[in-house]
Amino acid sequence: MIGIVGYGAYLPRLRLSRRAVFDANAWYAPQFAGKARGHRTMANWDEDSVTMAVAAARDCLGPGDDRSRVRALALASSSLPFAERLNAGIVAEALTLDERVLAQDVTGSQRVALSALAQALAAVRGGQGETLLLAADNRQTSAASAAELDYGDGAAAVLLGSDGVLAEYLGGAHRTVDFVDRFRRTGESIDYHWEERWVRDEGIDRQMPEVIAEALTQAGVEAAAVDHFIFPAAFAKVDTRLAARCGIPPEAVVDNLAERAGNTGVAHGLLLLAGVLQRARPGQIVLLTQFGNGGEALVFRVTEAIDHFRPVVGLEGWLERGREETAYTRFLSFQGRLHLERGMRGEQDKKTALTTLYRHRRAILGLVAGRCRETGEVHFPPSRISYTPGKPVQDSQESWKLAERQGRVLSWSAEYLSWHMSPPHQYGQVDFDGGGRILMDFTDVERGDISSGCAVEMVFRIKDTDETRGFNRYFWKATPLRDASQQPEKSE
Repeated sequence: MIGIVGYGAYLPRLRLSRRAVFDANAWYAPQFAGKARGHRTMANWDEDSVTMAVAAARDCLGPGDDRSRVRALALASSSLPFAERLNAGIVAEALTLDERVLAQDVTGSQRVALSALAQALAAVRGGQGETLLLAADNRQTSAASAAELDYGDGAAAVLLGSDGVLAEYLGGAHRTVDFVDRFRRTGESIDYHWEERWVRDEGIDRQMPEVIAEALTQAGVEAAAVDHFIFPAAFAKVDTRLAARCGIPPEAVVDNLAERAGNTGVAHGLLLLAGVLQRARPGQIVLLTQFGNGGEALVFRVTEAIDHFRPVVGLEGWLERGREETAYTRFLSFQGRLHLERGMRGEQDKKTALTTLYRHRRAILGLVAGRCRETGEVHFPPSRISYTPGKPVQDSQESWKLAERQGRVLSWSAEYLSWHMSPPHQYGQVDFDGGGRILMDFTDVERGDISSGCAVEMVFRIKDTDETRGFNRYFWKATPLRDASQQPEKSE
């Protein structure tokens, strides 16, 4: 038996009000009044596809230090920050995976995550070991466009293997057709869409029923036996229409989260799958499909082991953590489409010394400190010489991972003197459980969220960006520890 042995998800905390977007652009695009409902997920300024993929992976893998079971890693996205740098390599460092892990980036179409899923399952069947598949998207859009309202940002993770299978893989099918419903040239940041009716009638309606029928035949499953049908699409009711064409019960159609999150692109199929697995029962059939330059369909049967696994937060937990954002200009600024005045303090050069980054990559990307075997004290950054006062011991430090440890704020500051993408700039000293103290930035915080003594957890984010050379510098930040069961915050 091979299949899914773990899953996770991630949604940014900010939820952009579609009404706020419409109101800002109604003078120019009044035709979108019907879309001015609900919210779409909105990445913070320090989030991208890499950081969201790390968050989804942590939701799947849990807080344990030993991640040696992961033998391969694939990152699927249409919005990778680097065209020539292994984005999956950054993720592997952040997760402190073994350097022998086989990592790759996959991109090229909206269905690429499902294609990578099929390939990973074949690799597991061939004895490669457990594979961690991540999918994330943080797509840019034109102002006053339908995509601006329909899209959302997010990530998902599935761990594939043969030990403790939660959802057994039964079979699948695919088609590769150069049917262009959208495209984006290399060097461009915004994709171009063709007409909805053409995509729906000539693309989805003609191609997907054949793929779905073949996948069900391969799996030995009748269409009427499908319990959960996943077909991510931004077009309203196209999933229900496709299910009817294929003989799938209408009650099996999984909610696309259009009003709560928006369409997260490459990640959306796996994101919906993560939500389904949280509530699925043993014996149920899951049909996972996605359209894009052809189509992909995979069939899974939920096993008894489903009750023995839970993600750290889970899709529903991330949905509940949302905070409404009504400032449309903040959204434009975070996407890099509105350049606000920075003043002279925002003009400094931010060139990264790649030599230093390489030498200290475990500390910077993995947040790995050093714990002295002689004194038990934790030092960050780690060094060959223990700097405990009066005890300069050499080569006594062992690796001590801090990313999965909680901390408490010792002291903090919030100031407007230095330029910051989301003022005020909030930072402070954080003491970690088990030892260690770091001066850290705080993220995903509002005024009043931080106080001395408050509990925080670590998140992997963009520290800053060298805009002259196009290089993102990543590090860890602290954010208030939030109960996954808390209700979503709403503005008055």
